Amino acid sequence: MTETEIRIYKDAEALSADAAEEFIRCAKESIAARGRFAVALAGGGTPRALYSLLASPDKRDRVDWTRTHIFWGDERCVSPTSEDSNYRTAHDALLSKVSMRPQNIHRIEAERADVDKAARDYEIQLQMFFGLTDGDAPHFDLILLGMGRDGHTASLFPGSDTLEERHRLAVVTWNAGQQMRRITLTLPVLNNARVCIFLVSGKDKAETLREVLQAQTTNIAATFPAQLVKPERGRLVLLVDEAAASLLEN
Repeated sequence: MTETEIRIYKDAEALSADAAEEFIRCAKESIAARGRFAVALAGGGTPRALYSLLASPDKRDRVDWTRTHIFWGDERCVSPTSEDSNYRTAHDALLSKVSMRPQNIHRIEAERADVDKAARDYEIQLQMFFGLTDGDAPHFDLILLGMGRDGHTASLFPGSDTLEERHRLAVVTWNAGQQMRRITLTLPVLNNARVCIFLVSGKDKAETLREVLQAQTTNIAATFPAQLVKPERGRLVLLVDEAAASLLEN
């Protein structure tokens, strides 16, 4: 069973501050050990605050961005200039403000008309970057994840056939709530990361978070996709504010 580390913070600001330190720590350790840092970013409001912190004057020089490679855990099928784009969120808050090499930014081209081909091409990009053979999953140094009120993570939604995928690295999925297609990394990729960090804030996540953690510490069958994230050879860390943790037992 994957060991889960849970850290609870007074508010989302404190959560983001520690997430930034964890990001910096992972970057330094990965570059020292392997010469590069490969990270998959998340979308959403909480990660946006983290990205802004990483771009701040007192933190941006603590990461060697020239040896950092940026990927995404998922992307909406919209233009990269759309306000709904996870790429745009990261670009505006972070990537445009640090010394990134363009070739180190590995975007999901989800705006393309043929989204299935876009997912395949992202998969090929992963295979080439990580030097994979058929059947292998990439070994990300860090994957950042959020959690929706419905327990989805990345773009892995409850009841989706995508949750059963064991061979593909990236696939097209459907978000019924937004009536929108997305491209997402699959569970084999998430569960092969060295470190997976969930960023969870807000009282509206409290009930779901409680159920997610109950399933991870018991033999209860998984109801939510977030419960299926269990890195086989890595760390699982949940950074949670007090509002989201309000229903957890002490």
